[in-house]
Amino acid sequence: MPKVIAKEGEAFQITLRRFKKSCEKAGLLSDIKKNNYYEKPSIARRKKEKEARRKAIKLQRKQRRTGRAF
Repeated sequence: MPKVIAKEGEAFQITLRRFKKSCEKAGLLSDIKKNNYYEKPSIARRKKEKEARRKAIKLQRKQRRTGRAF
């Protein structure tokens, strides 16, 4: 759990903003959303494969645009 110590004389809004940013960097919200409900292993596998295909296509487009291979 991210911790933020309020500096002396610092406004609450600024402290809250720093806390939200540290939670985002830690990936806390995405983890909570991911574990919000049970997902069958077969569906999780399909999602993972779909994401891998999407990333591969995106990389191919980027390589065509720049004209070099990574």
